[in-house]
Amino acid sequence: EASASEAEIDKEIAETRSEHRGFAESACIYRNICKDLPKKFNAYLLHSALIEYEGRGYAFAAKSGTGKSTHISLWKKLFGDGVRVINGDKPIVRYLDGKFFAYGTPWCGKEGLGANACVPLKAICFLERDRENSIARIPSAEAVSKLFYQVLMPDDIENLDSLIALLDSTLASVSCHIRKCKTDIEAAR
Repeated sequence: EASASEAEIDKEIAETRSEHRGFAESACIYRNICKDLPKKFNAYLLHSALIEYEGRGYAFAAKSGTGKSTHISLWKKLFGDGVRVINGDKPIVRYLDGKFFAYGTPWCGKEGLGANACVPLKAICFLERDRENSIARIPSAEAVSKLFYQVLMPDDIENLDSLIALLDSTLASVSCHIRKCKTDIEAAR
């Protein structure tokens, strides 16, 4: 059962300056659901924009306002129907049968970009704005700190322990990259 207290909703409204109580309540409920995902479902929330290309999932993670939605729109422009947006902001990553999968959710960002779908997670790209386009694979030791900033941390030790183990497994099996880019079509190429 997922719920949010009036105090949680009031705090969300104050912190986000939301004028819509329903939106704030929805955000609180999703946060409360996600805090229990690691232990119960071997899963976690990854703040990223997730696309499917050639049957594989690519997550573009960054701070809000960096250009995740812009970047996935460039992929759509370049590759057309070959790209499907699975979630524009808050997909779920789950370890199942020895592999990581990423899922669309109804919480998919202000643009509402998403699909009720699941894809094998191939790579996580940490986006950074730059004057030039470049991409480089990074080792787990460098990726771990970047990944920590893009996941929702649980409040309790059991879920936190489960999340740490999941992140360690993610870094061992999913390639991670730094994607420095402009906001032109060449960034997607």
